[in-house]
Amino acid sequence: MTNETSRRGFLKGAGATALGAAALPFLKVLPAAAAGKDVIVTVIGQTINSLDLHRTGTNRPSYQVAVNAYDRLVSFGTKTLPDGSLSYDYSVIEPEVAESWEFTDDGMAIVFKLRPDGKFQDGSPITAQDVKWSFDRAVSVGGFPTVQMKAGSLENPEQFEVVDDLTFKVNLLRKSKLTLPDLAVPVPMIINSKVALQHATDTDPWAMEYLHKTPAGSGAFKVASWKPGEQLVYERNDNWTSGPLPAVKRVVIREVPSPATRRALLERGDIDMSFDMPNKDAKELSGAEDITIVTTPIENAIYCLCPNLAFEPFKDKRVRQAIAFAVPYEEVFQTAAYGRGNPMWGGTSASPEDIAWPQKFPYSTDLDKARALLAEAGYGDGFEVPLSIDLSQSDWMEPAALLIQENLAKIGITATIEKIPGANWRTASLVEKRLPLALETFGGWLNYPCYYFFWAYQEGHLFNSSNYRNEEIEMLTPEALHMSVEDPDYAPKIKRMIEIAWDEVPRIALWQPALNVGTRDLSGYEYWFHRQPDVRSLSKA
Repeated sequence: MTNETSRRGFLKGAGATALGAAALPFLKVLPAAAAGKDVIVTVIGQTINSLDLHRTGTNRPSYQVAVNAYDRLVSFGTKTLPDGSLSYDYSVIEPEVAESWEFTDDGMAIVFKLRPDGKFQDGSPITAQDVKWSFDRAVSVGGFPTVQMKAGSLENPEQFEVVDDLTFKVNLLRKSKLTLPDLAVPVPMIINSKVALQHATDTDPWAMEYLHKTPAGSGAFKVASWKPGEQLVYERNDNWTSGPLPAVKRVVIREVPSPATRRALLERGDIDMSFDMPNKDAKELSGAEDITIVTTPIENAIYCLCPNLAFEPFKDKRVRQAIAFAVPYEEVFQTAAYGRGNPMWGGTSASPEDIAWPQKFPYSTDLDKARALLAEAGYGDGFEVPLSIDLSQSDWMEPAALLIQENLAKIGITATIEKIPGANWRTASLVEKRLPLALETFGGWLNYPCYYFFWAYQEGHLFNSSNYRNEEIEMLTPEALHMSVEDPDYAPKIKRMIEIAWDEVPRIALWQPALNVGTRDLSGYEYWFHRQPDVRSLSKA
């Protein structure tokens, strides 16, 4: 067998191995743990690294704690998709801790009335003081939470006002289409400030160390136990007042890195849900007896390859364009995505006709053009670069990386694949932004192109892992961010932003992904933009 044949075999068979002996102890104990209608067992492939969404380096799997163990002032509604599955409804804002709200006559403030019966999990009342402390924290700790709040024009503690114990006021810096929906995302979670302040110190005024391991929320579930790298167990909060009481008493979130093991557990009936399944498994298990596969396109999301402009070769846009022409897009899409999702290559024009986002980039595989661009940029002899992937996303990243590595070699670029543990990935790729060339995924929570650009193309923002800066983007993005989509200036600004992004390609789009979830005898699963399990609505058949 040749090396080429061996590589092809790996690409086709990745994740398809039989359940290994190492998983047997897990199988022996799991069915007993899952017994009865009051317990749901879910497996995920990634590692929860913190219970505090505001903590620097907290990764995406950890976002679920902010949803299940904390409340917000408001939430999004629910809608039924054409295939019969459930999804959050961006167009509907519903009460959570706030029972009502209204804008002031001039539109420059929102006044929230809190539920009088609202209680934290320790039984203490939810007050406007708690909301203010939580919002003050979110806009002050820096990093992801502070930038997310800024997207909704929530930027400084002076904006947040306690009118009385049950009345909270947000004073607006500007009128923005994003402010109210930004209050429904996971970041502005309401923390029991009375508990947090007991554990705050002069060097840790926001109780980051305490809340990292001990949530202090009012959500539908409490965190009963957490063993990083193994499992998190939710226990129902029977005193929850912000919505209908969950149907189950306990939810076990098991971390199982092996896609093959997760698939086998679902097929055997040893678990109730496999969340964020690999595309291969979702495709092959669709139609399987007793298994339901729900596949939902992820709005405002792209899987991409990111060259880091902090490294010399990638400072030249011709090198980035060369890589964009070297990617074997169709082969990557079929091998890593199994054709699930929407292709993001092959656009016919360098200028967009509309403001749809995401839309196809004007690049296709053209190795001759790639070589010519490298030579023009002074890198005709190529160079060496590590190509980094996240081990917890290896189901798509590894086959994609192998195919990209193979084509880069054809234009003289030697890429060495670097595998980074999932628990360390966010810090390396997004916080420190130290990876020269990496695969990445980002989905914008608020479904507008200007919001995607705010996070992924503005200098210093978390998901701008490419360390990209463009003066025109720096000017246009904040202008468009708060503008109404009906404003006649909005569409021209967005089109120009897209045109720049296509020309300078700090992010090389591969495809728009879909989220796959497999269940057995389970109802109530609802897709959410944050791509983490919301267990509040789940019930067993």
